[in-house]
Amino acid sequence: MLNVNNPGPFDEDPEPNPFGDMTEGLNQIFQMFGAAGGGLGALGGANWENARQAAGAIASAGTSEANVDPIVRMEFEQLARVAELQVAQVTGLRLSRSGLGVTVSPVTRTQWAAATVDAYRPLFEKLASSLGRMMTAQLDDLSSDEMDEMSSMMPPGLGIDMSAIVAGMSSFIGPMMMVTMAGSTVGQLGTRAFGSYDLPITRPPSDDILVVATAIDGFGADWSLPVADLRLYTCIYEMAHHAVLSQPHIRARLADLLAQHADGFEANAAALEDSLGPIDFDDPGSMEKLQSSLGNPDFMLSAIRSDLQRQLLPQIDTLVSCIEGYVDWVVDTIGTRLVGAYPMVSEAFRRRRVETDEASRFVEHLFGLELTQPKIDQGAEFIDGVFSRGGAEALAALWSDVEHLPTPNELKAPGLWLARVGIGGDEPLPELEGDTDFEIPDFPDLS
Repeated sequence: MLNVNNPGPFDEDPEPNPFGDMTEGLNQIFQMFGAAGGGLGALGGANWENARQAAGAIASAGTSEANVDPIVRMEFEQLARVAELQVAQVTGLRLSRSGLGVTVSPVTRTQWAAATVDAYRPLFEKLASSLGRMMTAQLDDLSSDEMDEMSSMMPPGLGIDMSAIVAGMSSFIGPMMMVTMAGSTVGQLGTRAFGSYDLPITRPPSDDILVVATAIDGFGADWSLPVADLRLYTCIYEMAHHAVLSQPHIRARLADLLAQHADGFEANAAALEDSLGPIDFDDPGSMEKLQSSLGNPDFMLSAIRSDLQRQLLPQIDTLVSCIEGYVDWVVDTIGTRLVGAYPMVSEAFRRRRVETDEASRFVEHLFGLELTQPKIDQGAEFIDGVFSRGGAEALAALWSDVEHLPTPNELKAPGLWLARVGIGGDEPLPELEGDTDFEIPDFPDLS
């Protein structure tokens, strides 16, 4: 019988914890962030295997993909030999760094995503470092009063050191962002990728090009295109990109520009406030505008873009537009002779390139790319202008030296580029702006 006057241990009725068993779970989570020398904060690097798996799951929509049919592999192998021979002949560029030839390997979406996570790893490390610095700077600015206020909001019984938690979170943000960003962005690209160079981004030196066979065939079915013609077109397109981007000085220049852009993000609270304008919390229209703006990825991206990045964008645009214009010229030169349904295939292919979805466009902008129709048209006009004035010799000079790459002004005036590199051209120099009504002064007679 229980003694009501002297209750035992099971008779005690302490004040209940309103958070129940959640307290213990929170303690474990915070210990992972704040444990000295251990836990998630001590990862020191991203779990790239997790990023590959996440990218593959998104790219394949979580479905199990069948291996590529051996017959399809053999067909692409034959088309690759034709494409490599033709591209090398038209461009005069060396495509194979080993001298053994370039292979085209059909893969699944999952395989493409895994390989692309690895290929883009240097860019993701720069992006994560840049965005991580921006976020940790906000944490470092927290005052002791703000720390105390955050601690007071925690459930009772945690007994945590909030400063240790914030320090742990700071070291964890970078690796966490790398995994999340690599998995989500590459996964999004993988839902529609055709090959290695869907985006004109450099990859590690290799003589192997990847193509997503099921995506290519599915696109052909949607547009009622002959599969053989579409496969050959894709091989020529990928091989032409490879011809340019495998040149060491071109790869180094583009990689450096993209790396600088990735490493240049920084928060600008004043710019964000100016962009949002006055906010009236009592006005439903004002709040709806605020919600729409904060939910727009491009708006948020522009708010954290730095002055350095804005200075880099014209240089990136110029190089990428020039590359894309040249690739289109190469594909046109070869495709009109070899691809039976070339007009249909080229129209569908180019429309697909510029009519991308909002999520994929955001990924492009994150890398500093803007593959819009006007940008591509500008590159095509430059290449046509160079070829019409200087012929194949001028186009060969374009890729012969990093100093021969066009400037933003030269992209608009091919004659200026031809004159600078010493090939010549008949395009008149642009007129001087402003007041040109001046006299040439007399010089003294030194005789």
